[in-house]
Amino acid sequence: MRLTVNGNAIDIDADPDMPLLWALRDLAGVLGPKFGCGIAACGACTVHIDGTPVRSCALPVGEVDGDILTIDGLATDGKLHPVQQAWLEEQVAQCGYCQAGQIMSAVALLDEIANPTDEDIDNAMGGNLCRCGTYPRIRSAIKRAAALKTAGI
Repeated sequence: MRLTVNGNAIDIDADPDMPLLWALRDLAGVLGPKFGCGIAACGACTVHIDGTPVRSCALPVGEVDGDILTIDGLATDGKLHPVQQAWLEEQVAQCGYCQAGQIMSAVALLDEIANPTDEDIDNAMGGNLCRCGTYPRIRSAIKRAAALKTAGI
């Protein structure tokens, strides 16, 4: 089966029922998406398929129809994505368990709503769990990322 991951075509030999997360990590060597719960409840495994955030732990690889973007593909030409830059500036990360999924969900939100309200952020990020409770910093980082995107940074 052929997948397009972060702009690269990758051929893998996978059972179509294998979760996309394991196909990415174990067969394609794409390690950014993380395993958290295995039931699509925590968001740690979030990737984009054609711009839509999905939980890769619960999506069979055989059902993937579109280009996959993981956190590994966000930075381009050595430049961090504005969400990644804002995450650093707001010092969001603590344990790191949720970060890939949080960032991918935040990117999808800002692709849809350039200047989200607190309610927009809560709605978009509600399915992403943070064991460390950095939700206020996540909200601040999303607002900072929106400003960075507006400024073209």
